[in-house]
Amino acid sequence: MHETLAEAADPAALEARGLTRLSGARPGDRGVIAEVRADHANDHGGVDVHELERRLLESGFVEGAVFEVLHQGLFGADPIAVKIDDM
Repeated sequence: MHETLAEAADPAALEARGLTRLSGARPGDRGVIAEVRADHANDHGGVDVHELERRLLESGFVEGAVFEVLHQGLFGADPIAVKIDDM
């Protein structure tokens, strides 16, 4: 099991801390959420990054939550199905 960061700007800095972006996880990967932060560089379908962070937190993406990636879509790994704790 490894820790993951929901989103971050610098993959090299994450790797140095032993973290992985959730967007880099694959089906079957499990870990613990270390931090939740939306990436300001990516387009989120017209949703403000602060709104995206709020939605993630409300959905259970909180620090310390255990996750498992269940499924990813065929094109661009979107959509993604994630089990958070027991949900």
